[in-house]
Amino acid sequence: MENNAFSIQEIGTYVPPTRVSNMDRIAAFDYAEDALRDKIGILATARKAPDMQCSDLCLNAWQDLVTKLGDRLDPQNLDLIVVVTQHPDGFGLPHTSAIVHGKLGLPKSCFAFDISLGCSGFVAALATVKGYLSATGGRRAVLFTADPYSASVSEEDKNTAMIFGDAATATLIEPGPSWKIGAFDMGTDGKTASALQRDSAGILRMNGRAVFNFCALNVPKSIDATLEKNGLTKTDIDAFLLHPGSKYIVDTICARINITPPAALPCQHYGNAISSSVPLMLADTDRRVAKTVLISGFGVGLGWASCILTS
Repeated sequence: MENNAFSIQEIGTYVPPTRVSNMDRIAAFDYAEDALRDKIGILATARKAPDMQCSDLCLNAWQDLVTKLGDRLDPQNLDLIVVVTQHPDGFGLPHTSAIVHGKLGLPKSCFAFDISLGCSGFVAALATVKGYLSATGGRRAVLFTADPYSASVSEEDKNTAMIFGDAATATLIEPGPSWKIGAFDMGTDGKTASALQRDSAGILRMNGRAVFNFCALNVPKSIDATLEKNGLTKTDIDAFLLHPGSKYIVDTICARINITPPAALPCQHYGNAISSSVPLMLADTDRRVAKTVLISGFGVGLGWASCILTS
């Protein structure tokens, strides 16, 4: 890996305190408790306040990042901010990253743009941020993820309401020794894109079987390709952090690559947070122990993105 490789230095997080309990609504959804625990693996979903927008979630994650970094985080030294979201402020114009830029009072020299990606968004954006900084001579960026799917989820739809939760993260990326960003494997199967989409009323609809089939077929191949591109084997990996689409999906992928699945999803008490899921898991991972980590995001698109982080 090149000298002064760009690395993940710290991750700020925000999960709204409000929860909707899946245990309280399985009877209404005619859903068995063992299926909830073993197939979905999510016991509650986080919900933002009704008046909160994407940029508000980003700012809460930023405040956590500031708390963790203190004086190390100088907003005037940022070269780039990126917001990964498919639920931008207002009608998406101006882009949410520009709104965040203004709210934080960032310098005019700090460029800002959005990336419209879902579950693969954080991992794919790492490549975009690394490439931008390398191409422009920049050194420091903050990557935000905030995708309040509650704006599109119908609480009456058991296929989505019991899965998706709101959250946000803010990741500082700069040269340094911590979790260097390695080589990637990414892809898209656009022919299956309609398996996760908003309908004409703006309500999220999901074909769960199609999403499962996509993940079960493509993600194990992506993991193998990522290992090969980085010159590693599975035994070199201290932690596999797989996007928690559902426990059944994660368990199936783990079985196909012959690793032990997690006993429970790390998001079981706040839900699948779309592009925030992987960085939320990273924020809870001890990098002193997990020195080599494989991360993989997959879903909306339908697409996937995987890479290796090493320290």
